[in-house]
Amino acid sequence: MDIKELNKTQLILLAILLSFITSIATGITTVTLMQQAPVSFTAPVNRVIQQTIEKIQQVEGKTTVQTIVVKEEDLVVDALAKNTSAVFSITKETQDVDGKIIEVGAGRGFAVSIDGIIVADAFLVSDKEVYYVKNDSGKFKADFVLTDKAGFSFLKVGAPLDEKNKLVLTVPVFSDLDKMKIGQKVLVLGNSISSFIFEGNKNLYINVAKSNAGSLVINLDGEALGIALFSDITSFASSKSISDALAAIVVSINKDNTLSEFN
Repeated sequence: MDIKELNKTQLILLAILLSFITSIATGITTVTLMQQAPVSFTAPVNRVIQQTIEKIQQVEGKTTVQTIVVKEEDLVVDALAKNTSAVFSITKETQDVDGKIIEVGAGRGFAVSIDGIIVADAFLVSDKEVYYVKNDSGKFKADFVLTDKAGFSFLKVGAPLDEKNKLVLTVPVFSDLDKMKIGQKVLVLGNSISSFIFEGNKNLYINVAKSNAGSLVINLDGEALGIALFSDITSFASSKSISDALAAIVVSINKDNTLSEFN
């Protein structure tokens, strides 16, 4: 059929088809060029460009394409929301100069088991002292479990200080740095929220204050990458090392909610 024989409606449909094909070709070309571009170019671009998702829906037999723009700040908010109940602040009992029992900060921690196992920084949580943990659901006593040579310790959440409180927690989905790409953002959930760009070095150096020791380190999907440590030797322990240590523990919970540990 000669294009001159097309009516007005057919010409409009042809123009729409050509525009659609051009947009697809442009997208493929852009992705190819971005993959071939050096990291020095793609890293800042990835921090600025918004993610665009095309959602195809069937409406009364017609296919419609809905474009949803996802801003990076929205991803950060969602990632934090997923882990609100997983993160705990930790305190422990000690004596002041007058011999009076007081509570002092022992950093942060986050849940690694639905049974109430929390991982913390071994620099601040290293032996069988009296510990307390607190999240949005309340404040609870905590029992020391063990310290791992990788620089972290485990606590077990116990009875609430207020009988009205009931423990509510979530366990982050574990991921690892092998899935991270250069230029992606890493979040550190401490008393304040900080972030940095992953540069490809799996031996992460995370500069945290003592009050933020034990902070949860996550990606923009809200998945746990590991724990930030306050140490001169290493400042990060991966989620894999945490899960391996957790799997090696055989734990028995007695009827009185005390913790028994055995090999």
